[in-house]
Amino acid sequence: MLAVLVVTFPFFALILCGYAAVRLAMLPQAAISGLNSFVLYFALPCMLYRFGSTTPVAQFVDPALIGTYFICAAAMVSFVIGISVRRVGWNDGAFGALVASFPNTGYMGVPLLVALLGAAAAGPAIVTILIDLLFTASVCIALSRLDGAGTHGAASAARDALRGVLTNPLPWAIVLGALSSAAGFSLWGPLGQTVGLLADAASPVALFTIGAVLARPQPDAAAPGRRATRDEVPLAFVKLVVHPALVYGAGRAAIALGAPLSGFVLTVLTLVAALPSASNAMVLAEWFGADSGRIARIILASTVLAFLTFSGAVTLLT
Repeated sequence: MLAVLVVTFPFFALILCGYAAVRLAMLPQAAISGLNSFVLYFALPCMLYRFGSTTPVAQFVDPALIGTYFICAAAMVSFVIGISVRRVGWNDGAFGALVASFPNTGYMGVPLLVALLGAAAAGPAIVTILIDLLFTASVCIALSRLDGAGTHGAASAARDALRGVLTNPLPWAIVLGALSSAAGFSLWGPLGQTVGLLADAASPVALFTIGAVLARPQPDAAAPGRRATRDEVPLAFVKLVVHPALVYGAGRAAIALGAPLSGFVLTVLTLVAALPSASNAMVLAEWFGADSGRIARIILASTVLAFLTFSGAVTLLT
């Protein structure tokens, strides 16, 4: 466990640095959007392209990997919606499902898993990013529109979600990396060095940005007409414990049934599921009028608790 903490501590320490920088007014809140833009549009796409271009193409079309993670994502969304929609409504219920089933793989997971397990962990991890962007986020956004909007509202939200995926640079960076891997293509030397510098910046800046985003003041109370909730820790528990347990159990069942899922890939998928909630869920909640304060508190709780739960999961699986 101590050896694992030696690896994971710097990642969580950088999140804490970003949080403290905003709380102590060392970093103005106006700068957070700039940091986010740098990570989202420059550094992180370069990191994902680099990993994608060195990942065997077979991993991008591995049915056992995709099927296992996809089924578990669908089960997680269905479970959280089922236990919460009558209490908080479709909008808040859907974003609760999103935050309980969408790990922070892009900003945090890929570099952390590579540090723990080696470069081979990047391939399965970035495949899960595609699934979460294309399926988990899109479905949750569509479900969030069912509050008094009917199927027309859900269809409109689905179109908005699809538009968001198409304009998001992360899946395109992964696809371009996979195509480069398939074609054996390498970037021109100086361009490759530029991409490498941006890729190297992705991990520290992304982690610092997570902390800065979580430090921003959030509404303390629900909007008028919305019932107050106190489910931050339970949903953080669902994200950090139930989700990885479900992925591990489903993976073991798939292996027992003869699916060609390796133990290493299952370990990567389980640790992806054990990551804290994705911080971009808070931005989506604000955009679609959900209780963003609640979502921020769930993300914060999952990030703080993950320092121990994620390290524990690594110790058990490796």
